[in-house]
Amino acid sequence: MKAYRAALLRFDDQQQPAYDRDGLLVIGPGACGRQLVRAVGAHDALIGRYPGVAVQDLRGHLIAPGFVDLHIHYPQTDVIGAPAAGLLPWLEHYTFPHESRFHDKTYARGVAEFFFDELQRNGVTTALTFATSHPASVDAAFEAAQARGLRFITGKVLQDRHSPDGVRDDTEQSLIDTEALIQRWHGVDRLGYAITPRFAPTSSEAQLRGAGELAAKYRDVWIQSHVAENVDEVRWVAELFPRSRSYLGVYGDFGLLRERAVYAHCIHLDAADRALMRETGAAAAISPTSNLFLGSGFFDHVAADAAGMRYGLASDVGGGTSFSPFHTMLAAYCVGREGHSKPGLSLTPGQLWWQHTAGAAQALGLDGVVGNLQPGNEADFVVLDPQATPLLARKTAQASSLDELLFALIVLGDDRVVSQTVIA
Repeated sequence: MKAYRAALLRFDDQQQPAYDRDGLLVIGPGACGRQLVRAVGAHDALIGRYPGVAVQDLRGHLIAPGFVDLHIHYPQTDVIGAPAAGLLPWLEHYTFPHESRFHDKTYARGVAEFFFDELQRNGVTTALTFATSHPASVDAAFEAAQARGLRFITGKVLQDRHSPDGVRDDTEQSLIDTEALIQRWHGVDRLGYAITPRFAPTSSEAQLRGAGELAAKYRDVWIQSHVAENVDEVRWVAELFPRSRSYLGVYGDFGLLRERAVYAHCIHLDAADRALMRETGAAAAISPTSNLFLGSGFFDHVAADAAGMRYGLASDVGGGTSFSPFHTMLAAYCVGREGHSKPGLSLTPGQLWWQHTAGAAQALGLDGVVGNLQPGNEADFVVLDPQATPLLARKTAQASSLDELLFALIVLGDDRVVSQTVIA
C-alpha cells in the first residue's frame, strides 16, 4: 500500500463535496489486481492504522478524483479551433475531411498518443470517446489506452448515408465490424466498447436497427451518439424520420435508449423527451464550450433536474474549445445562467465539480468505480496546485471556504494547475 497526504476532495452519496484540509488517501491492490482507494479521511484520524506505509507528503496541494470526460472525439484533436458558420458546415468543411485520414492505423495511433497526453496533462482519467468509421481508428485508440492502463471507452462510428467518401461506411460491413470490435476489446483490462451511430441523419434505418440489435445482444456495452444539438439538425431529422415522435425518439424506436447510453448535447428536448431519458436510464453529455463555439444553444439544467435525468460534463473536442475540465466547468457555469427555464440559476462549485467527476461516472453506470475517492473506487486521481499561477495563488490564499477554493480553481485554472495525474 501507499498513502498521500494533502487536502482531499471527494463526494458523498448526496452529491455533496466532502473535504479534509489535512487528509490522507491510502491506496492498495484490490482483488481485481488494480490499485483501489483503501481509506480516505483526516490524516490524524487515519495515520495510526497504517504503520509502516510510505506516505508521500503533498501538503499545499489538493487531491481530487480524476476528471471524467463524458463526450469527446479523439480524431478531432486537430480540428479544434477551426472556424465555421455552424455545426453542419463545420462537419462538411473540417471534420469529415480530417477523419478520412484515420483509415491509416499508423496515423491514427499517432493522434491517439497525442490525445492521451493531452487528457493526462489536463487531469482526465476516464473518457467516453468517438473514433471514426474506420476499424483501424478503434484498434489504434484501444491499443494506446491499454498501454497506459486507462479506463477508456470508444467505438467505431456508424455512418452509412449523408456522408462523403472516405468516412461513409457500408451498412452490413459496419455492423460486422462493430461486433468483431466488441468481441476483441470490450472488457479487456479497463477498456469498454460503445456502439456509436454518429447521429441519426447519417445512419439508415437498417444501420440503426442493426445497432439496436447489437445493443440488445451485448447489454453491458455502451451506446453513444448526438441528439438535439442544433435546430437545423433537429429539422433535418424530422424530415428523415417522420414516423418518430422526436429526434430522441428515433433512437428509442431502434432500441438505442437504455442504461449506459449517453447522448451528447440534449439541448432542444421537450418534457416528453426528458421523461424518456429518465425512464430508459439514458444520460446527457453536456458540452458547453462546443455549444457556445457552434452557436447551438444552452442545456437546461432546471428542466433536466425536474425530469430526473442523468447528466455529466464533456469537452466535446474538437467542437469544444479546450481539453481543460476547468474551462468546461467555467463555461457550464456561465451558460447555466442562460439555458434554463427559471431565471437566476447559479450552479455551485461543488455541483460543477460533481458533474465532471462522480456525476459523469454515474451517467456512465460507473459510480463506485471511477470519478470519486471513496473506498473501493479505482485510484484515479489528480494532484492540483492552488498556487500554479501568481493570480491563482493570490486568490486561493484568500479563500475562506471550500466553495471559494473550488470556484477560484474553476475560474482561473487550466492545465498548469494539474501537478500530477495518477492512473490506478
